[in-house]
Amino acid sequence: MSRWLDALAIAQGVYYLATGVWPLVGIRSFEVVTGPKTDLWLVRTVGVLIAVIGVALLAAGVRGAVTPEIVILAAGSAAGLAAIDVVYAAVGRISRIYLLDAVPEALLALVWIVAAFVR
Repeated sequence: MSRWLDALAIAQGVYYLATGVWPLVGIRSFEVVTGPKTDLWLVRTVGVLIAVIGVALLAAGVRGAVTPEIVILAAGSAAGLAAIDVVYAAVGRISRIYLLDAVPEALLALVWIVAAFVR
């Protein structure tokens, strides 16, 4: 089970690092896909935070150190991002393209929660 959790942490870490860095290095392409943004500083702030979570998950997975705190970080961030995607896309505040992100986020949260109880 431990190797599986390490692999899961690495996979989510790669996903978060890539999606977090994207608005930092290519804000124009990010806006083409996700829609125009008003507060670029906020988009970049969220990007930095998601990238940092990704690095922490990657480090834990590579080191074989997926602790209960890492499980909380992984599940909590995935659940939170999924909820934000669904709620704000539903009311039209953000592009519906974010619903495509909500699917893997919700799956990640679910898998981490199940893994926490199986552990």
